Amino acid sequence: MQSPREFAATSAYSSPMQILIADDHPLFRVALAQAVRAVAPEAHIVEVGTFDAALAELATTPPADLVLLDLHMPGSHGLMALATLRAEYPAVAVVLVSAHDDVATVQRALVHGALGFISKRSHLDELHDALRTVLTAQTWVPPALQASLAGHPVATTERQLAARLAALSPQQMRVLVLVADGLLNKQIADRLGVQERTIKAHLSAIFERLEVRNRTQASVLLRSLELADPAQRLDD
Repeated sequence: MQSPREFAATSAYSSPMQILIADDHPLFRVALAQAVRAVAPEAHIVEVGTFDAALAELATTPPADLVLLDLHMPGSHGLMALATLRAEYPAVAVVLVSAHDDVATVQRALVHGALGFISKRSHLDELHDALRTVLTAQTWVPPALQASLAGHPVATTERQLAARLAALSPQQMRVLVLVADGLLNKQIADRLGVQERTIKAHLSAIFERLEVRNRTQASVLLRSLELADPAQRLDD
């Protein structure tokens, strides 16, 4: 796993760290930004409210060093967003932030490449501790979950899925996401600005690396990373 750029424990670094906060709740973005400034006052912070906006921001030069990513926000589809960022921007550290902080979700996030998992239920001191930890490139999980995480190893199938997705190139991951969205080869080619035969070649490679036979099976694998938002279930 790649970590943020060199960031000394004393917060003495050669250039300001670039931190992207991606969350669709404005008040929580403000609170998280204030917490970041408390532990890393020189950091440059950018806030966005959708996953598409996060991707657009990461496409700028230079991209962020660290993304604080809401697990449930428009366009994220749970852990699909994490897998997408890890494939497309492997040098960018990603920390998930969510109130959906059960053991299984945190385990899966770490297996799929998250540097840490910060609970939105955290009190201020714990939030500061979490940020200090991830800014020194160390993994953070909520202290209340650490014993449970140690006692419940992740399923082998989840690790295999993470490894297969990690083997995809950035362009292959883009193709896979669009396939999972239901786009046809020509539509994907138009969206990515390439020829249709290029998409077919990518799909052949994707099927091989994911060990599936067709686009439906590939879509099902990626969609297995989707997580229902508990807040939406409560609103229904």
